[in-house]
Order: sequence, then structure tokens, then C-alpha cells
Amino acid sequence: MSRWITRFFFLVFQMGLAGLVAADDVERPNIIFIMADDLGFNQIGAYGDTPIKTPNLDQIAENGIRFTQAYSGNTVCSPSRVSLFTGRDGRLMENNSNTVQLKDIDVTMAHVLKHAGYDTALFGKYSIGSQMGVTDPLAMGFDTWFGMYSILEGHRQYPTILWQDGVKQRIEANEGEKKGAYAQELFTEKAIDYIEGEHENPFFVVLSYSSPHAELAVPKKYSDPYESVFPAKPYTGMSTGEASDKYAWYYPEPVANPHATFAGMVTALDDYVGQVVETLKAKGLADNTLIFFTSDNGPHDEGGGAPEFFRASEPYKGMKRDVYDGGIHVPMIVSWPQAITQGRVDDTPWAFADVLPTLADVAGVSLNSVPRVKTNGVSVAGLFQDEPDVIPERVLYWEFGKQAGDPNSGIVGEVFQAARRGPWKAVRYGMEAPVELYRIDKDPGESEELSKQHPKVHQEFVSLFEEHKG
Repeated sequence: MSRWITRFFFLVFQMGLAGLVAADDVERPNIIFIMADDLGFNQIGAYGDTPIKTPNLDQIAENGIRFTQAYSGNTVCSPSRVSLFTGRDGRLMENNSNTVQLKDIDVTMAHVLKHAGYDTALFGKYSIGSQMGVTDPLAMGFDTWFGMYSILEGHRQYPTILWQDGVKQRIEANEGEKKGAYAQELFTEKAIDYIEGEHENPFFVVLSYSSPHAELAVPKKYSDPYESVFPAKPYTGMSTGEASDKYAWYYPEPVANPHATFAGMVTALDDYVGQVVETLKAKGLADNTLIFFTSDNGPHDEGGGAPEFFRASEPYKGMKRDVYDGGIHVPMIVSWPQAITQGRVDDTPWAFADVLPTLADVAGVSLNSVPRVKTNGVSVAGLFQDEPDVIPERVLYWEFGKQAGDPNSGIVGEVFQAARRGPWKAVRYGMEAPVELYRIDKDPGESEELSKQHPKVHQEFVSLFEEHKG
């Protein structure tokens, strides 16, 4: 795309953002969306009192925007990613369970940015395709990709195969039960190679880590500093011949110190993000690169994860597979030095469904010009500046289908619902269960149920849930 068209698009974006920066000084930004897997709200230093060291992310948060009221698309991985990629929440998703996948007619944020003239790439966990060549990343708007395609592949930190543009790649360093190539490091190296390459267009990179999701494993240089910090409570897996927890059948390998290992996994991610930022600086791209860092859902308790030990969800209630805030309330850090020159904390509620329209806004492309796009998110690009716009109050909505085989099922086959409007949050655990109402701004732990005290507000959520029942 020619330089004057690029400037025109960004000028239009500028006008919408009330004079963000001078048109002569900027071009549309490169965009990097970094997502961790099952990282809890309170497991980054910038968000709380965690003993886990995350200096790079803390620095990005200090200089950028630390959003305190950001939400994932769902409480488990695949539907959350579908929401992110398509800009749709539970009201527009046909089967909001833990096996949701993209369809060949879906329009993704990568499609939208290709339409805007961006180069696009994905590195890491995909987990939302059903057929290579039909719903793999190349078919869904990405020029290139490297990583894990299926849900099952995303559960291993030292995989024996990965994929490059749809072609299976042997990872010989991990064959024969060796652990020579850590998946997250491979993803980072590929992303850095891509960033360091020559690009005539701005680029859009999704760097989708499969950590700190179980299994618990990390290079020792990251876990060793925590060995003396945390008590050595072994996760025995299946080593004793009996399951040490309900997930041991799936994560059978023992871990000598799961707390130190988990903390090391988070610190490793922090190091990898720091490497990406340093690459941008070395290339002279840091100022005009828009970076997101978030998690796909709340923390897990699988394979020795122990979210209660790390107070992973605090101050929120629940964890992965819950529609209480602990399962969907995620860290969200945004950095764009050319537009965000002063670090701040922002309390605006928004969710993954808003990312696609936001990126379209940033790229200067009207969604009306993109065929078949279907989103009910809104752009929050007006927040990405020193004097942020006000995003009008609206309803955020989630639903999650519990399924057979889920150790946390409780009610197999039921659908859990949640919604938030302003300070109010409602949840329903099963279609015949009562709708619970909470004042989330005053009661983030969702401990005081208020349906009887506020019947009018409660009925509004009941009506919403009934509208989307089944």
C-alpha cells in the first residue's frame, strides 16, 4: 500500500481520536497481540502482590495502560479465542462450549487487518481450527504461522511436533522423551525472526503462548530462583500408581516443586515478552507498535497448578471454568508509546469481542467494507491515548457449556451464563438455577447476592439470560 494511502487512513483514525498525534509524524502502528494461557489476574506484579517476578510486564504496564476491568471471551480456551478472533460474544456464538472452533465462513481480525493492508502472522497456540487448509491460520487471514494447531497439542511444553504453514515439523530435540526445545521459546524466536524481517506494510502479529497452562514444565534457569522461595510440595502425577489429583491421568509426570515450576513459567513468559520489546527497540519500531498483553481466561488447578497458593484470581471469585470473575477477569496491558505517553490505570470494562473492531479502528478500515464480518463488540481505540474517550455503558455477556469428561463439571450439559453492565454483574449456573446478582465494583469477590435488594436490576438480567437460553 502506498505511503500516502497509509497516511490518509491514519488521518481518519486521528480525527476519530480527537487529534491523537500529528498526521505528519505517524503511520499506522504495527500491532502485536500477546496472549498467555490460563494466567490469573493476580499473577503479574503490576496487578497485585504476587511473589512471581515479572519485571518486563511491570515496566510495560507502568509506561502504558493497565486495564483493571478487562475480560476474556470465555472461561476456557477455545471459545475465548473464537470470541477474540471474530469479535463476537456469547450472544452471537452458536455453541459456546469448550470445543468451539472457527468455521470457514468466519471473518477474523486477521482478515480485517489484511483488508487494511497489514502483513499478518501467528506464532504459538491456535486451538480453534477443525481442518487443515479450511480453518487453519492460513485460511483465516494469516500470511504465515508456526505453532500448535489442535487443542491437545497445546497441552505440552516440550512437543515432538509443531506446524509451519500447515506442514508438520519434527522437533527432534524433544524426541525420545528428551526436553531440549521449550515450546514458548520456539514461538518467541519465530516471532522475533518475523519482526526482524523486512516488511513493506505494517505487521500484525499474534503471539499466543501455551503457558502457564498445565503441564508444568520450564527450563531450570527460570524455576531455579524460586526453589528456595517456595516449599517443595511435590506433584506426584501417576508416579505412585495412584492419581495425586483429578487431572493426573492427563498430566502423569511428577513435578518435584510445582510452585517453583509454575512461577518459573510465568517469569519465562515475562522474559520472552521483554525479548520482543527489545527487538522492536533495536529495529526502531517500538514507538509506533501497539502491544497488547493478556490471558485467554482465568487460572487453572491442573497438574499441580495450585491457584489458591498463588491467590491467582484475587480479588475475584473462582477460576478457569467459572463464570464468576475469577474465570473471565484477566490482566490487560496496552502499550503504544507514540500515542500513550503517560502511564495510567484505566477502569473501563471491555472484553475480547471488542478487540476486532478496535483493531479495525486503529488500522483505519471501516468494518462496513469487510465482507461477512459479524461482530457485536465495540471499538475501545479511544482509550489508547493520554486523554481517553468515554466508552458508553453496555452489556458484556458470556456463556459456557459444561461438558461430559470435565472433572469440574458439576452439571454436565448445562450452560452457565454471566453478564455485566456498569457496576452490576449477574451469573446463572445452569438454565434452571437462580440468577445471582452482585455489585461488582463494591464486591469484586461476588460474595453478597443482591437480587432481593435490587429486583428491577435483577429482572433485567433475568430477561437477558432467558432471551439467550438454550
